Amino acid sequence: MTSTYTTRPLSPETWDDFCALVEANNGVWGGCWCIGFHVEGLGEEPHSAERNRAAKRAHVDNGTVHQILVYDADGTCVGWCQYGSPAELPRIKNLAKYAAGALELPTWRIGCIFTGSRHRGSGVARAAVRGALDAIQAAGGGVVEAYPEQTTDRKPQRGAYLHTGPEELYEQFGFVRDRQIAKWRWVMRAEI
Repeated sequence: MTSTYTTRPLSPETWDDFCALVEANNGVWGGCWCIGFHVEGLGEEPHSAERNRAAKRAHVDNGTVHQILVYDADGTCVGWCQYGSPAELPRIKNLAKYAAGALELPTWRIGCIFTGSRHRGSGVARAAVRGALDAIQAAGGGVVEAYPEQTTDRKPQRGAYLHTGPEELYEQFGFVRDRQIAKWRWVMRAEI
């Protein structure tokens, strides 16, 4: 199934749309609220869905979040793509391995991608990444990094395993492999 999607940035005006999607999906992976890449992240410290929700709302109110929401033809928020500078999104998985091979930080990072369970496989993630890349270009562009999962030569994965997206998605937008940072995770880069 393919639909026509529209995108809007996460903001105080679109907060309720974001909340509806998060709450309909168990807080997203048990209560993350798309906070894991932010400075307060999920880390080792105890966290709760309520704490993560409050932290995400603070980022929205303070303008310290970049996130594109995807809407279906009915105006329902069905997914998103989070992006930001390395200062906004410092907590990537496999950070030690990443840092060991980093020659220079990117201008932008794409953090997580999420599609509501009833809309998976219909182009939501593609619309979300396209919207994020358009916003990045409008903000001046630069080097963009993503940290997708390799899906070829591997058993099928789903859910939280693909929270950074599959490698093939980024290839569609001209991203190329830079280096491997985990068994199935790559740093991919593109100049926007």
